[in-house]
Amino acid sequence: MKKVLFIDRDGTLIVEPPDEQVDSLEKLEFVPGAITAMQKIAVELDFKLVMVTNQDGLGTSAFPEKDFWPAHNKMLKILAGEGVVFDEILIDRSLPADNAPTRKPRIGLLTEYLKGDYDLANSWVIGDRAADVQLARNLGAKAIYLGADVAVAADFSACNWQEIYEFLADADRTATIERKTNETDIRLQIRLNSRGVTQIDTGIGFLDHMLNLFAAHSGCDLELTAKGDLTVDEHHTVEDIALVLGTGILQALGDKKGIERYGFLLPMDESLAQVALDFSGRREFVWECKFKREYVGQMPTELVRHFFKSFADAAACNLHIKATGENEHHKIEAIFKAVGRSVKMAVRRDPANRQIPSTKGVL
Repeated sequence: MKKVLFIDRDGTLIVEPPDEQVDSLEKLEFVPGAITAMQKIAVELDFKLVMVTNQDGLGTSAFPEKDFWPAHNKMLKILAGEGVVFDEILIDRSLPADNAPTRKPRIGLLTEYLKGDYDLANSWVIGDRAADVQLARNLGAKAIYLGADVAVAADFSACNWQEIYEFLADADRTATIERKTNETDIRLQIRLNSRGVTQIDTGIGFLDHMLNLFAAHSGCDLELTAKGDLTVDEHHTVEDIALVLGTGILQALGDKKGIERYGFLLPMDESLAQVALDFSGRREFVWECKFKREYVGQMPTELVRHFFKSFADAAACNLHIKATGENEHHKIEAIFKAVGRSVKMAVRRDPANRQIPSTKGVL
């Protein structure tokens, strides 16, 4: 199924003048960064591009066609010169008072996308008005708002086109994983290559601390809640969280096109953690670390090894961990940070090479 970007014109691609009509070449001005970002989107990302624009009264004496088309066609020519060609351009000519079914945010111009082979749930409307956000809702798509009005409740709000490109480049790199057994009930939302924002509650304070560190160093946003049979012990909860985290990263990686694949070495005061990671699709785990304490906080130190073994199995990766040091807290913290850094390196996409990083052609 094909994903679509439904893109507004005035105020989004080109600057909207005070009279809201781009009716001369003198008024044609691109929104800063729009051409560069759209070129990257067109070349790198797998979207069908559709322009959807309201042009009030186009073809009437108030807005003659002879005034509209020179600037519009010049805009399209400039974009095409950068590799940006729209698959379809949809223009509604009605006035607001007409309440036409084709006028945004109504979807009369877009009915073919409701019945065609399109993945609307993973498609986006990009615009600078609340009407564009509502259009997304009416389509069953998601909305990107370009502007500074915090009252506009879009799925993503951006101040500039570079932010839009960066968001779309990784918008598909998310996963929601739920695991419910007789022993645990876990829900995870993860986004790769983001800001490391977290909301974590596992019931094990030390593990919460370590997962927050992992998120900060991997750049993965994590929303994680876990309810486990902690009255029995910590084993089931720790193991199942690792399985859910590994599964979430594997799912968010998708086809792995363009990823760096490999990933790190990290000192923590007197401790040193060495981590080698490969999202190869093959499961292998090597562990070289010993602990002298039975617990750190509420977490048994023996479960640190088990956590990363379960993670490697679920993430389908090779993971080698070696750690030395005197302070057990420092050693464990260094391991979580180093694995986080390795994940950050390995899942990063190379914008110049969107191929699968393997001579086999598959990972």
